[in-house]
Amino acid sequence: MRRNVQVLGWTLIWSGVFIFGYLGYQLFVTDLINAGVQEAAAEELQHELEGSQSESPTVETIDPEEFIGGDADLPGTPGVVQYYPEDVPEHGTAFAFLRIPKIGVDEVVFAGVDLETLKSGPGHMEGTPLPGQPGNSVLSGHRTTHGRPFFDFDLLEVGDVMEVESAVGVHRYVVREMRIVAPTDVWVTAARAGGWMTLTTCHPKFSARERLVVWAEMVSGPNFEFAQLHEKKFGPSAT
Repeated sequence: MRRNVQVLGWTLIWSGVFIFGYLGYQLFVTDLINAGVQEAAAEELQHELEGSQSESPTVETIDPEEFIGGDADLPGTPGVVQYYPEDVPEHGTAFAFLRIPKIGVDEVVFAGVDLETLKSGPGHMEGTPLPGQPGNSVLSGHRTTHGRPFFDFDLLEVGDVMEVESAVGVHRYVVREMRIVAPTDVWVTAARAGGWMTLTTCHPKFSARERLVVWAEMVSGPNFEFAQLHEKKFGPSAT
């Protein structure tokens, strides 16, 4: 009997050590690993962006009437709108900076939202437009591990500003809406008219039971005028 009690006691002790060790790894060691990955990626990406932005960018000239329709009513629309497209990055590569001053976010964004990619930083959902492009660009990030880039997302409020810097320049966004949804509510990634970013993370902290979703609308940047044109063509009031 005494031996059985001792075996049980040691089993509980080592189980506790394993559990607390695992939690410590997830909460602290992954942060340290992520910090190194982000630092290296930021240095390399900054060099790449300086090079790409110093070159003559690819520009498409858009005729608003031709884009929307010859009989469209376009008050206040410029006679010509410039559009700056961007090549889709390879999966897992760093391609943009995400900055949210309100909560101290200054992160490198990677292409993809699989578990391995999100260990490096916020990820862009492939199949949605890139940040800075018209439509609904979807970004996801960890909240409590791997650098916890979206840890303080619950502190954001409508009207807060964020920006994305990519090869085509800097686009600024303003938070328009926040909502808590179920993980199965994939409608949040649906296409939108105009220029939008949808950012998602787990909710509440230390749980994956729900998702905290932030919608931010483009308010300036190289593609702002084209995003407005995109909204006029594909928005709810479009005919």
